[in-house]
Amino acid sequence: MEAAAAGRDMFEEIVMAEERFHGEGYQEGYADGSHVGVVEGRRYGSLLGAKIGSEIGFYLGFALTWQCLFQKCTDEKNNKKRRALDYLIRMIQKFPYEDPTYDKLQEDLEKIRGKFKQRHTAF
Repeated sequence: MEAAAAGRDMFEEIVMAEERFHGEGYQEGYADGSHVGVVEGRRYGSLLGAKIGSEIGFYLGFALTWQCLFQKCTDEKNNKKRRALDYLIRMIQKFPYEDPTYDKLQEDLEKIRGKFKQRHTAF
């Protein structure tokens, strides 16, 4: 009887080994995948953040340059353009650079892009 029980236990261990190895492999794969996902997400976020920062910096440089050019002009037409540039500069300065969790980040970025396009075509 003991030999039959020992044979059954050994057979059970063999059958259960596949299930155990499958579970262990899944856990190891999940942990490795999670780590790789975090690293890849961080890299992609840094790249996208740098791209947005570069774009915003370009817009600010554009606005500040034209603001300097319009300082000597005092006619009403140029005053209107200067006020529009001031508004664009204020929008850019209020943009939340350090808060990636800001829920209206894309909306504000689209507003800045739109205002830049308006100013760009006006000049």
